[in-house]
Amino acid sequence: MSIVAVRVLSTVNAAYGTTLSAEQLASKISDPASAVSFDRSAFSFFSEADGSLQISFLDEMHVDPTAASDLGRKFSVLAGYPLPLARAA
Repeated sequence: MSIVAVRVLSTVNAAYGTTLSAEQLASKISDPASAVSFDRSAFSFFSEADGSLQISFLDEMHVDPTAASDLGRKFSVLAGYPLPLARAA
């Protein structure tokens, strides 16, 4: 596992005591249903991982940056404050 994935997963998993894999998180951060279900792991990615680390993770996991940014904007609205990836696109 890359250092990017390790850093992201340690941030996301530690926040809620989960054990997601990089692939599972990649799926959650590109799925619009994550905002509808208020997925806490996806929210943790968007709110707690550093913005540049988020971009690196998207690239490494081949996640469509537009889809992730769209989801980031949805979480930003739900949270009531701007999130780094929500501003990226």
